Order: sequence, then structure tokens, then C-alpha cells
Amino acid sequence: MSGPIFSFAEVNKGFFGVPVIKELSLEIGRGRVLGLVGQNGAGKSTLMNLMGGNLTLDSGAMALDGKPYAPGSARDAETAGIAFIHQELNLFSNLSIAENIFLSAMPRGAGGFIDSRRLRQRTAELLREVDLELPPDMLVERLSPGERQLVEVTKALHLDARLVIFDEPTTSLTPRETTRLFALINRLREAGKSVVYISHILADVEKLADDIAVLRDGRLVASGPVASFPAATMINAMLGRDIDQLYPPYASTAQGETLLETKALSLRGVVRDISFSLKRGEVLGLFGLMGAGRTELARILFGLDHFHSGGLISGGQSVSRQSPRAAIASRMAFITENRREEGLMMNVPIADNIALAALPRHARGGFIDQRAMVASATDLAAALQIKASAIDRQPARSLSGGNQQKVVIAKWLMAGPAIFILDEPTRGIDVAAKYEIYSIIQRLASEGCGILLISSEIEEAMAMCDRILVMRQGEISGAFERAAFGKEPILRAAFGEEGRAA
Repeated sequence: MSGPIFSFAEVNKGFFGVPVIKELSLEIGRGRVLGLVGQNGAGKSTLMNLMGGNLTLDSGAMALDGKPYAPGSARDAETAGIAFIHQELNLFSNLSIAENIFLSAMPRGAGGFIDSRRLRQRTAELLREVDLELPPDMLVERLSPGERQLVEVTKALHLDARLVIFDEPTTSLTPRETTRLFALINRLREAGKSVVYISHILADVEKLADDIAVLRDGRLVASGPVASFPAATMINAMLGRDIDQLYPPYASTAQGETLLETKALSLRGVVRDISFSLKRGEVLGLFGLMGAGRTELARILFGLDHFHSGGLISGGQSVSRQSPRAAIASRMAFITENRREEGLMMNVPIADNIALAALPRHARGGFIDQRAMVASATDLAAALQIKASAIDRQPARSLSGGNQQKVVIAKWLMAGPAIFILDEPTRGIDVAAKYEIYSIIQRLASEGCGILLISSEIEEAMAMCDRILVMRQGEISGAFERAAFGKEPILRAAFGEEGRAA
């Protein structure tokens, strides 16, 4: 069959009276990869959720293979041959890999019972297709984020989808897993499948895509073959203007006072002999590959996990057994990398989320002063330029990724911390939203806060930090002062070669 595999015609969609997709028309080529780019809030995920049956149109029309397409559910989309691999994965952590993959169509044997042998055998075959050597019976809760992403991809292979949507698929992947994923996408294209690839990593989009479509404020503002869209052109179309720089100008504000210090901090099998100090006004980077122990260290510092030896000094006080309550009391904030599951209550209004860490200051006679709480949250939302129509009613799930991240930051700002632990704070957000987050980090440091910035993007760490610590296999393998920053020595330390002492 000739013609596009999928098309949108003058599509409109809004939430809470605010239009999100506006008169949008777009075609997806058969056997081609479409790179879909735009700022957070541009409407990319909303558009794909319309395709995937998770949302319904307000007006306009969609067509699949030239025929009207109006799915009433995600199951309808799957039946039609459309697989949607979400940025926030749809896996049941208490079920096995095999059970997750075949959840909607378990292989059956005699008497209608599940054929466990065939289930495991078929799952093993599918896992080999994505180079994932894991037992089919392994529970998903035991998998790394990258492994979970590849299991989600395996589900799409099982469905034999003819159109596969990838929404920010590499945010949790190691370089090796990313290479696997790109090879898989190329195989899908060679097999005649169509792919929509959504990513803020424009170099990846350039590498994979045949065609580019750029959304801005819910409208299609540019489209065409990838050769016409170098990264600078994509950014210009996304923002409606040229962007002069990706990071704010560096300015050190580090002072002499130590806000946080660890001495040979250890947790068996997790981290070993971690010693460092964080100064007032300093942005201290923590770099490393996936599995290096960075997030695990952050959890220990905040009291979510307990160290078994070594010392922790926070706010001038020695801490023998940290807890989140004690960490907050000592003016520490922890912005996790998993904002949807750990940072936000997705179905709760934005204002309630912002006030969560500072509820006691809004209590009057044992009750929350709702008016005062919403007023304070509104002020913070305005200061951080959170794009929302009614923060006292609008749930956090309705926001774009970048705005959700700002809500998490606002939540902690209301609590007035002096120490910020930021775990991948710009993961999955666009270049403009990243710049805004970077500016917030610089402002916090200039106001005397200490920032521990955990990042897997070496350019980000080098642009934003006063010093960088490198972790490998649960230990600090290198430490670099800003004058000694360089990609090669930092990566050598991450991969196991000696780092230059700071």
C-alpha cells in the first residue's frame, strides 16, 4: 500500500480549557523513522497519546492506512498494530518479565491453563532480540531502569506492531543499551515498520530519523527530511528564536563553610569509603556511569538507606542514623531522578504538591490554611515560571516533564533548605527548560545553598560545577577541580582509570 501509514488532520486537544494541540496536520511515512521534537509542553506526548488510545480528540481526525482511526483505549491501539513505549514505563514491578510481556495474551495449553514452558521459551527468544540476557521468571522490580526500558521494547516486538512510538527512550539507558536500542530501531525500519522517535537529545534524532517534525505550543511549525534539520535549525524552530548558549555563564560562589561532609561512609555491597565535603555556595558534581552508586549514595545522605560505617556531618551536626525527617529538619532537600513515582503525587493538585514538604508552616490550629498555602504555592509557581492554568485544581500529571520538575523544585524551595541533592534534575526535559533549571541551580548557589549535582551528562557537569567527583563501582574513583576538567580524564576515572586528585 502506498501513502503514509498514519495521518493527523486538523487535530485539536485541550485540558482544563487550555488548548494543547491546535489545528495540527501531520503524516507519518511508511517504513520511516519520524523524529518528533519540541519543548516540554509543546504537545508531543499528548499527540502520541491520541495515537495510542490513551486520549480522545476534541476535533479533527486521524487515519491509519488511509482509514478512519479512533481508538477508544490503549488496547484498541495495540490491536490496530500501534505500540507506545512511554517515557514512564508501564510495567508491573511485582510480576515477572514474561508475565509483563504477555500480560494481555498469555499462551494457553490444555484446559485453557497458562503454558508456562511456552511462556518462558517465547520470552527468552524475544529478550535475545534486544540482547537482554535475563531469566524470563525474574521479577521486574529487580531490573535496572535500562533493563526495564528494554523489556518495554520487547513487549512491542511481541505485539508485532507496525507503528512503534518511542517517547524519550534513552533517558534510563547506558551507552551500551542505547546502542542496542538504535540497532533495534534500524531493524524495525528495515522490516518495513514505522517509528515515531521523541527525544530531547537532538544528536540522536539526527542519527536515527528519516523525517523531522517540530512542535511549538501545540502547533506543527516545521517538518521535512532530516537533511534539512541540523540541530541548530531544530532548536530555532522549537523555540521560535536562536539560542545563544545551552548553559548560563559560569560564576563560582563557593565559600569556606562546610554544609555537608562524609568520612569513609560505607554501606555493604553498595558504597565504600566515601569521603567528601560540600561548601556553602558550591555546586559539586557527582558523575559516573549507570550502576556506579551515585543514586545509592544520595539515598544514604537523605536517610532513605542507612550506612553501616563511617561518618556523616550535616549542618555542623554529626549524624549517626540519618532519616528523611531528620534530613529535612537539618535543611536538606533530595530531588530524585524518578519525579513521577518518588517526587510527585501525580493525581493531586499542583499547589498541594508544592506545599508538601512545608505543610507545618501552613497549619493553623491543627488545620491547613488552604488559602495561605495556595497563595504561597502560586508565588513559587510564578517565580519558577511553571506553566499551569489553575494550580489549586490542576493535577501534576497534566504538566509537561519540565514543568513537573519545576514543581518538585518548588516543593523543596518552600521548605527553605540549605543543601540540595539533585539527582539527574534535567533528565527528559528540553533545552529551554534545562536552561531554566540551570539558572535556578546557579541562583540557589549564589544565595549560599550547597548543591550536590548528580549527572550522567558530562557536558552538564563540566558546565555547571565547581568540582566533580567521579564514582565507579560504589567508590570515588576520581576528583577534579574546575581547572582540571576534561572529558577524557573524567571518563577514564568513570571507566576505571585513575582520576586526578582535587
